[in-house]
Amino acid sequence: MKEKWHQWAWSGLLLFLLAGIIFPAVGIFALACMLAPVITAFFSGRTWCGYFCPRGGFNDQILSKVSLKRGIPRIIKERWFKNAFLVLLMGAFIVQISYAWGDIKAVGHVFVRMVLLTTILGILLGISYRHRTWCMICPMGTMAHYIANIRKIRARIKHVTFIKDRCINCKLCSRDCPMGIDVSAYRKGGRVEDGACLKCRVCVENCPKQSLYIA
Repeated sequence: MKEKWHQWAWSGLLLFLLAGIIFPAVGIFALACMLAPVITAFFSGRTWCGYFCPRGGFNDQILSKVSLKRGIPRIIKERWFKNAFLVLLMGAFIVQISYAWGDIKAVGHVFVRMVLLTTILGILLGISYRHRTWCMICPMGTMAHYIANIRKIRARIKHVTFIKDRCINCKLCSRDCPMGIDVSAYRKGGRVEDGACLKCRVCVENCPKQSLYIA
C-alpha cells in the first residue's frame, strides 16, 4: 500500500492546486500535509517525505524523468541556509495568514499561493539539480530533520543499515541518493543516521551487492 500510494500521491498535489485555484477555501486542507511530516518524524524520521508527501511523489514520479541529476549545490546543504529559508518562508506565511485571518477564503488562498510558489521553485531546482533538491530546504522537512536527529528518537527509528562484509565501497549508494547524502560515509558506523534520509530505499535497491537494508 505504501508503494502504491507513493506512485500516485503526486496527483493529489495537482488536484489540490486545481481545486484551490477555483475554490480557495480548499487551501486550508494543506495544513494537514504541513503538520504530517513534523508529527510522524517522532516515530519514523522523514519516512512521510519519502512515501506519503504529494510533492515528494511528484518529484519522484514526474520530475525525476526530466531532472539533469546534477549534484546539489553545497550552499543548499548548509544548516544556516536551511534555517534562514525556514525563517523567511514561514515568517512570510505567518504574516499573510495574520492579514487574512477571519476570512476563510483569504486564508485558504494563502495556503494555495504558498504551495503553488514552492512547487514552482521545487520544479526549477529539481530540473536543474537532483529531483529531490527542494526536499533539502522544505521548511516542514527541515523541522522533521531536526526531530529525527534528536538522540533518543534517532536511536529508536529505522535507518538504512550496512551488511559490512558485503559492501565493496563502490559508492553507488552515495551517487544515487536523491537527497545527496554521502551514504558510504556511514559504512564504518553501520547505519545512515542522517536526519535528511527519506528511507526511500533507492540506495537499498540499487546496491549491486545487496549490502544495505532498512532496520
